[in-house]
Amino acid sequence: MIKCQFAGLSARRVIINPFSCPTYRQLSWVEVQKRLLKTKNAPGSKFKEDPTGNHGGTKRPRESASENRENQREAQKMKVDKPTEKVSVTVSHGDATKTSESVGHWSQGLKTSMQDPKMQVYKDDKVVVIKDKYPKARYHWLVLPWQSISSLKALREEHCDLVKHMQQVADQMVQQCPNASSLRFRTGYHAIPSMSHVHLHVISQDFDSPCLKNKKHWNSFTTDYFIESHDVIQMLETNGKVTVKEGMSELLKLPLRCHMCRKELPTIPALKEHLKSHFPR
Repeated sequence: MIKCQFAGLSARRVIINPFSCPTYRQLSWVEVQKRLLKTKNAPGSKFKEDPTGNHGGTKRPRESASENRENQREAQKMKVDKPTEKVSVTVSHGDATKTSESVGHWSQGLKTSMQDPKMQVYKDDKVVVIKDKYPKARYHWLVLPWQSISSLKALREEHCDLVKHMQQVADQMVQQCPNASSLRFRTGYHAIPSMSHVHLHVISQDFDSPCLKNKKHWNSFTTDYFIESHDVIQMLETNGKVTVKEGMSELLKLPLRCHMCRKELPTIPALKEHLKSHFPR
């Protein structure tokens, strides 16, 4: 027998729809759920759905506070235990030898190139000669000491013999060039080099190269920004160090002028076309 607690009556094997009772409708949702569960779990009773199809009051009860906390802890544990996805980065060897931090900044690229047999043209126990990766003329080499010397400012009197040897090797490279008789060459250093590790440029004066693209490139080889090798040797012998004048970077902004006849040209393409008159193929 199931007692109806809402009408105050007893009935044998009678299933009462709690939602048809006015008293139920006046109760809060929580109270309704509690009383439904109590009725459902009563001995000998069987809970049935409302035959009218009304499912009001049959929503899943909310989890208790303890259950909610347990679920949150489990979710947090799963989040922590989830392996972190590894991201691999592939760095291309682009202009000026850009590399990742693990390999070094792009300005350190010369240290990598000088160890590459494919780049080496000549080497001995003191220096190595490599082809410039972005040549600014038909012939453009770099002479680098094996000894680690960051820049011109790091050179001292004790390096004088090394710098002289670098110049001797540069002269040998020019003499072995098949077009040495028709092309002029200069050997020297940039006042403010963009690449770390001191290096001597050996460059033909035709400047016939697609890698020569802007005013900065041109002025870095045709103004006082380019310091002659013999001047560097003289400064080391006289002062024991190399002095770079202030404001050298401003020279890179000068107008484009032909280094042969000093004619001013408006653009790099116009300058290159003009140079053909001085250095025909």
